[in-house]
Amino acid sequence: MSRTFVIPIAVIAVLVLFACKQGESPKKVAESGMPPGPAPAMPVPVDLEALSNRLVTHVAAVKEGDIVLISGRARDMELLENIVIDVRKVGAFPLLTVGSDRIVRKYLEKVPEKYDSQSPELDLKLAAIATVTISIASNEAEDLLAGAPSARLAAVNKAAEPVAELFQKRAVRQVQIGNDLYPTAWRARHFGISQEELAKTFWEAVNADYSEVQSAGERMKAVLSSGKELQITNPNGTDLKIGIGGRPFFISDGVISPEDVKKGGPAVVVFLPAGELYCAPVPGTAEGKAVVAQSYYNGMEVTDLTLTFVKGRMTSIAGSGSGFAKLKADYDAEGEGKDLFAFVDFGINPKLRIWPASKIGNWVQSGMVSIGIGNNTWAGGDNKLFYGYSDYLPGSTVALDGRTIIENGVLKF
Repeated sequence: MSRTFVIPIAVIAVLVLFACKQGESPKKVAESGMPPGPAPAMPVPVDLEALSNRLVTHVAAVKEGDIVLISGRARDMELLENIVIDVRKVGAFPLLTVGSDRIVRKYLEKVPEKYDSQSPELDLKLAAIATVTISIASNEAEDLLAGAPSARLAAVNKAAEPVAELFQKRAVRQVQIGNDLYPTAWRARHFGISQEELAKTFWEAVNADYSEVQSAGERMKAVLSSGKELQITNPNGTDLKIGIGGRPFFISDGVISPEDVKKGGPAVVVFLPAGELYCAPVPGTAEGKAVVAQSYYNGMEVTDLTLTFVKGRMTSIAGSGSGFAKLKADYDAEGEGKDLFAFVDFGINPKLRIWPASKIGNWVQSGMVSIGIGNNTWAGGDNKLFYGYSDYLPGSTVALDGRTIIENGVLKF
């Protein structure tokens, strides 16, 4: 699981984003057969025309003359088509691209490895003219990249770095729909609920009024901005200290406001469903260890994942389960900066509670704590390495300069 400033545009970028995401990785296709087609679209319990209009005019604030890159999958074609029309209705110019699991699989099977590191000229040209992006991204197969050689993924990631940098430099407004909550069948299994329940929760959350989230975000931002050090602890063995003194905090509150546009950088990126507050900490300050009791990587379980940090760098990574070897191999193949502690992220959405039994977390639920390594430009940092790994620490306690602000996964203010 990872975040960057760039959405899928060409085939290479599709591969890149899926390579970075925890648990969204290629199922090996039998030599004698073709890969399965896309899963049928789930019913969406919201008015797609009203949702499209809200995404275009309110969330992304698309205006006359904007150049808007739109991307997604065939299962969401009705919403994507609505977005295209709503973009033109305000005098802006849409470009729609559609990806698929099959494209990613066929890329790995058919495209020569030498092209993995080729400069992504199309992506660079589009990133040089786009002013807005709206993407709906999630793969159908959980193990989409399970058979992908780690060296190939690292090469594709490296080639994409200048694209992500250009998106950020130009302050392109980005709306990313999914946020590791898109209602696929495999994700619903991880959360311990039905796909129908997850779909209802997801789409209603995407279409929610985020005024309460905005207020919660501003309150928590005011508290955190006054502190110098965070300590994250958990009964599973997590004990991690992070310096945050003087670091800017950013809120993903569901809207890119005029004030956000003036700030640029991370302020013009929105992850939906919304409800997060995050920052890149003081470099070199992360000390201790983070333990993730249960997670998934490329569709395989990872248990007791332990990340140990000294002076802001991860000095060891250990774990068990069928997915740990691939996680470690992908990490080992990446370049300078992969081991740097990247960010701390707090969920602030009080209405999104989706799993009754699962130990798997999500970005936005109130009281959730997430941490990561590698890329952190989206959180206000300067590590431009495209690779990143992130995970959740549900049920954690967080103290700010000794004062408890989250206790066992519950916000205390």
